[in-house]
Formats: sequence, structure tokens, C-alpha cells
Amino acid sequence: MKVLITGAGGQLGGALQRLAPPYADLSAIDVDDVDLTDAGMLLARLSAEAPDVLINAAAYTAVDKAESDEELARAINADAVAIMAQAMEGQGGKLVHVSTDFVFDGKSSQPYKPGDARGPISVYGRTKAEGEDHVRASDILVRTAWVYEAGGANFVRTMIRLMKERDEISVVADQIGSPTWASGLARTIWGLIEKDASGTFHHSDAGEVSWYDFAAAIAEEAHTLGLIPKIPTINPITTAEYPTPAARPAYSLLDCSATRALLGDTPVPWRANLREMLKEEAALG
Repeated sequence: MKVLITGAGGQLGGALQRLAPPYADLSAIDVDDVDLTDAGMLLARLSAEAPDVLINAAAYTAVDKAESDEELARAINADAVAIMAQAMEGQGGKLVHVSTDFVFDGKSSQPYKPGDARGPISVYGRTKAEGEDHVRASDILVRTAWVYEAGGANFVRTMIRLMKERDEISVVADQIGSPTWASGLARTIWGLIEKDASGTFHHSDAGEVSWYDFAAAIAEEAHTLGLIPKIPTINPITTAEYPTPAARPAYSLLDCSATRALLGDTPVPWRANLREMLKEEAALG
């Protein structure tokens, strides 16, 4: 099976390559290889690669910057997806597209199921929702949230840096969801491909947590592993106390039960995956 991965240099792109199964004849491209905003270049590369499966792990993810950069966010998050779906239609291949919890408005009181109504409240969320609309019924759409990986640019590593620099930090406590270790997400994506699945699926780590709770756990686990010299004071604050250009959903927990049932695996608690990631981070030095 010939598989092409976009976003090769990102957290998920790297995990997908590292955890690729033996049956995958793998190619991977990143921004230096193909400009996703150049339709002609993208179509030409997809035609030349002619993959059986195209995993789109590329995205414009600068949530706040997107508020003033909507054209570029849409070009990458939506228009490029339309081109990918068109190419796979013409070549008889399958598109695996990765989306986000930000397509929901955050007003729910229970975890979002794959078929729940969307209502994005930011440019990033809207452009990702538009990208989803180009995914065909025969393709795979995977929504995820709060992604992190050792060595990547993410909340976990930002917290570790701040905890080394400061004795006191403040973290938002009224936004609820669940983190996602990119390695676990990559395994789920490969599992869905192996099952020849189609439709919409959710994947995040098991459990419900706020950013504040996540930060507190990062501090405890990182200190145990010697990644930070001491645990700083962590103050819970409200979203209103930390205004950002883009609105965030207050509650964006994803219901992953259908994904777990199809793959026949056990949900892994977010803290267990955090611990594994931090062990990898410690090994990186």
C-alpha cells in the first residue's frame, strides 16, 4: 500500500512516520516540498506520487494568528483539502484528514460525538470545518485535540520552559477537554487505515481535564523525572482573565467510544501518556 503523508515535519507527521506499519510504502512531504496554497503544485505532486492513501497531517494551527490571517488559514485548512479529495477521487485513493475539536462551539455538557452539530467560534475552527466538508463519505476524518509530542512545539514543552524560568505561573482553568499524545493518535490512524474504515472518528486520550489540571500534572511528572528543578506555584485563572484574539470552546471533550470499539483497543488515560511523553522528552536531553 502506497501511503503519502503531508505535514511530515509536524508532531503528528513525525509520529506517523515513526510508527508506520510494515505494509506501508511510505512517502512524506512538508512545506519545503510542496506549497499547499499552490493548487497546481499540489495536484502535480499528488499525481506523481499516486498514493493509495493520503494522510493529511498538515494544517494552519496558529489559532490566534488566524484571526488576522484568514485567507492563508482557509487556503491550507480548506482549499488544499478540496484539492486532495479531488485528487484521490481521480486516482481511486482514500484521503485520511485530521481535524480538530475547535469545530465545536464548546456549549455542550457532554462529550461531542462524531455526528454532533458543529459550530466553530474562531477563524481556525471555521476553516477546519470547511476542510471537513470536502472529505468524501468513503474517506476517513479524524478529529483530535490538544496534541503534543516530545521535541515538538506544544503546551507541555511550553509549560516545562516556563516552569524552569518562573516561580509562579497562571493557567486557564475553565476550558475543559483532553490532551492527545501524537504517538497514540498516529497508532489510531494506522489502525483505521488497516480496518479500511470510512467516516468520522474521534481520538484523544481518556479522561477530562482543564488546562490548569494539565499544567499541574506536567509539573508533578516533570519534577519526578528531573526535567524541572522544582514545582512552581500554579494559579488557576479564567478565560476572561487571559484574553486572546481567538475564542476557544469552553468544553470540547471528544467522545471516542466508537473509535475504540472499532479498533478493539483500550482507552489510555491522558496522564499515562503524558508520563510516557515526558520520559521521551527526558531522553532527548
